[in-house]
Amino acid sequence: MGDKSVQKKKYIVETARQVFVEKGFKTVTMKDIVEACGISRGGLYLYFENTAQIFAAVLKMEREENGDVFAESIKEDATAADILILFLKEQKKELVRKKNTLTQAIYEYYFENNLPKKENVLKKQFDSAVKIIERLIEAGVEAGEFACEDFAGTARNIMYVLEGLKIASQTMGITAEAVDREIMYILKSLGVEE
Repeated sequence: MGDKSVQKKKYIVETARQVFVEKGFKTVTMKDIVEACGISRGGLYLYFENTAQIFAAVLKMEREENGDVFAESIKEDATAADILILFLKEQKKELVRKKNTLTQAIYEYYFENNLPKKENVLKKQFDSAVKIIERLIEAGVEAGEFACEDFAGTARNIMYVLEGLKIASQTMGITAEAVDREIMYILKSLGVEE
C-alpha cells in the first residue's frame, strides 16, 4: 500500500471512530461512514468490506495509541506503586469521561459478532493487562511497596473491578468519587496509602 493509500485508510479509521462514538456499533452503516468521510462508497469499499472490519481497525488503532500514551507517562525512576497509581488514574479518566468513548460500541461489537475466544480482542486485552499488573504487583512486593500473596488473583480482581466499573459507567452512570473509592480500596488491599 502506497503512502497516499495508508493516509486515506488512516483517515477513514479516525473518522469512523467518531461515528462509532456517536452512534455505537449496531446502528452504524457503511453509508454513515461514507458521509462522515466525504468519500465515495466505492472509495470506502477499496479499504473495508463492512463496518465490523472498520471497527476492528478502530480497535487496533486505539490499542496502539493507548499503549503509547501510558508508556510515555511512566518516568524512568518510577516505582511499581507509581506505575500502578498512574494506570488506575488513566482508567479513572476513561471511566468518568462522558463523551468521546468507544465503550458502548465495543460491547455492542462483541455481542453482535459473537467472536471465538481466540479472536476476542477484549479477552486478549484483559489477559494482557492481568499479566502486566501481576508482574507489577510482584515487583512491588519484592521492593517492599506492596503486601500481597496471590499476585495473579489480585491482578485478575483489579481488572474485574475495572471492567465492572466500565459497565456501570455505561449503564447507570458513575461519579468520580465512586471510582476514587474503588481505586482506594485496590490500593489499600495492596498496603499502599496514596
